[in-house]
Amino acid sequence: MEIGHKVKQLRMQKNLTLEELASRCELTKGFLSQLERDLTSPSIATLNDILEALGSSLSDFFKDEKQDKITFQKRDFFTDEREQCTIHWIVPNTQKNEMEPIMMELPPGGESFEVSPHSGEEFGYVVDGSVLLTHAEKKYHLKKGETFYLKGKEFHQIRNEGKTAARILWVSTPPLF
Repeated sequence: MEIGHKVKQLRMQKNLTLEELASRCELTKGFLSQLERDLTSPSIATLNDILEALGSSLSDFFKDEKQDKITFQKRDFFTDEREQCTIHWIVPNTQKNEMEPIMMELPPGGESFEVSPHSGEEFGYVVDGSVLLTHAEKKYHLKKGETFYLKGKEFHQIRNEGKTAARILWVSTPPLF
């Protein structure tokens, strides 16, 4: 395990400079710099002080974390066939992630559920067909190859008013499907 690299990752996640971390744990910036480059090793007591300053603990730091899966195949997908649309979860178990991508299929006349206001954002790409996006009482016509990007502050919904099926790659943050 590269202790220094992991300490640096924690520091960066907390948006702290080397100076700020050094001040919080009463160490020198030079020592922390060498530690982060794995040029020196801290004592257990010193590492504990650094981790406390970063809001972590020795047990969490050394916990053997399972590597997150970063690629997915078709067999990993989950499909939910609803009356008005079909949703393909193209990244499984996204409830634990910050964003949720889906592939939505809308038959002619099909529509998504109405999305209630939320604090996140959404992006959509029309893969096939054309759709009507209703957002805050305004209507937007989108055809193959076009996109939408919106804040989730208003009710919105997608409807296929065309004669052929439509497919939309839809990504939301936080997960809402």
